[in-house]
Amino acid sequence: MKKYSILVTLSALSLGFIQCQSPQTVVQNPPTLTEEAYFKRISSDSIQQSLLVLTADSLEGRRTGEPGQKKAAQYLANYYKKLGIGMPPETTSYFQPIPASFMTNWQMRLKDSENVWAYIEGSEKPEEVLVLSAHFDHMGILLNKIYYGADDNGSGTSAVMEIARVFQSLVKEGIRPKRSILFLHLTGEEFGLFGSKFYTENPPIPLSNTIANLNIDMIGRRSPEHPSTDDYIFLVGSDKLSQDLHDTAEKANEESVQLILDYTFNDDNDPQRIYYRSDHYNFAKNNIPAIFFYNGTHDDYHLPSDTFDKIDFPILTKRTQFIFETAWKLANGANRPQLN
Repeated sequence: MKKYSILVTLSALSLGFIQCQSPQTVVQNPPTLTEEAYFKRISSDSIQQSLLVLTADSLEGRRTGEPGQKKAAQYLANYYKKLGIGMPPETTSYFQPIPASFMTNWQMRLKDSENVWAYIEGSEKPEEVLVLSAHFDHMGILLNKIYYGADDNGSGTSAVMEIARVFQSLVKEGIRPKRSILFLHLTGEEFGLFGSKFYTENPPIPLSNTIANLNIDMIGRRSPEHPSTDDYIFLVGSDKLSQDLHDTAEKANEESVQLILDYTFNDDNDPQRIYYRSDHYNFAKNNIPAIFFYNGTHDDYHLPSDTFDKIDFPILTKRTQFIFETAWKLANGANRPQLN
């Protein structure tokens, strides 16, 4: 997740956490499971395998435009190719190149980079597209230390990969979603939300056909606001553009893993301004309903100690199951989410 201030100094790499009372939705009744409870196919083992690769020393923290990020991009493309998931219409590559000239600000210059995408075509309304996104870049190497970014955002990247795997397994069984789904791995988030900005300015599919964006950024850890026994997730932005989208997510949660849905950071007066700090924001700016799924910050945020061994895989798996169920309902609902 991008820092609100982009001044990258060693003293600012750790973000102080502001304690606040958490407005929550708690589901009391057990879920009613049906034969279509496909969220159960989300596999912790599969997520772990992906995250282990993404946090390897050889990827050197996946800094935008650097060799480690390029290796991660190739790994993602190979993953989708192996699954048999293709590219968006009218494209010929799993990569969306982004020139360095696009990713500049007063403080830094980055090298050429790329988003990675994969696409499953819908069966009934293929022109309508749900975008699942997660940034796969991180901080790279600073003072000879690798900033692994296991939670930020190896966790979200692995979740998108796993959701894609399950959707494709259903396609192979003849169960194709009614709407198309774009699995979008974004670069340059840490330094200015560059990948999502470039995508929304150069979309392979018209933004008017994008029904919603589900953006996943840091879902593998717990925050100080929730004790270790709480199975929770923060939802940000769900009702800002579409009450339909918000209601769909709540229903998906009730009918799947029943997490505590915490809307603390959805508050317009949130002092951390979380709503503006991840890639969903560039979709929302274009009037596309969006949800940012988030676990909150922790002591290892933007530090070399954000490592694979600290990921809480049971809660990461539950959160991924919830997001899958939300995506399933959006992709197969009678109508796209209506704007408020």
